[in-house]
Amino acid sequence: MRLAVHESGSGSKTAILIHGIMSDSRAWHRVSAELEATGFRVLAVDLSGHGRSPRARRYSPAAWADDVVETVSPMLDVAPDVVMGHSLGGLVASLVADRLAPGAAIYIDPAFAFPEGLKGWAFKLFFAIAPRPRRSALVRMNPKWSAVDVDIELATLRDWDKRTILGFSDTRPLVPPARLVAPSLVLLAEKSLLITDRVAAQMRRQGMTVATVPGTGHTIFRDDHAGFMNAVLEWLRGVAPAAVRAEA
Repeated sequence: MRLAVHESGSGSKTAILIHGIMSDSRAWHRVSAELEATGFRVLAVDLSGHGRSPRARRYSPAAWADDVVETVSPMLDVAPDVVMGHSLGGLVASLVADRLAPGAAIYIDPAFAFPEGLKGWAFKLFFAIAPRPRRSALVRMNPKWSAVDVDIELATLRDWDKRTILGFSDTRPLVPPARLVAPSLVLLAEKSLLITDRVAAQMRRQGMTVATVPGTGHTIFRDDHAGFMNAVLEWLRGVAPAAVRAEA
């Protein structure tokens, strides 16, 4: 499936951004702007069932990754410099990175695990039957979000296909990458919904850099955008200094 892609920036480096469930490429608006300012061309996809992309008959992490690779490959002359994903998009990004071999991979509170037992069933039930929230409820739940991000979330929820939750019917694929194909950064919320201390320790043993952004919830780049971008750019300067440069 060919996905909708929001392409921006004209830098010599390329970053692929993959959003989380219920969201779409619009969620990255501030992240994209800052990456563009440091010399990136940004390709932010809408996964199937989200945003401007088509709906699918069936959803799964593997199918989402296939769609991303099929869509962005013709837009690349060389391997991308960065692949970045949030939540579900983090899991998809790990599968994409395995095939596109980027210069660096960044996973934001990724779906590399899923709550077990009753908590896991409660998660699925919430996504399946919860009504789309009103603006006032979103503001109460996310007091650190900007008004623009609240408006974007409301818009992306209207365009979201609830059947995408069926992509989590089988939670066995929700695991960290089996191998590292690039330097990898995992940024976690202060109270991650998905990553336990045990999983974080496992990722560190695999060679990933795992860090927490204090005071943030699941959507880290909306709760503390400056803190998020500082962590991302500082890490990129350490592992791939040529990938980050200030635009004149």
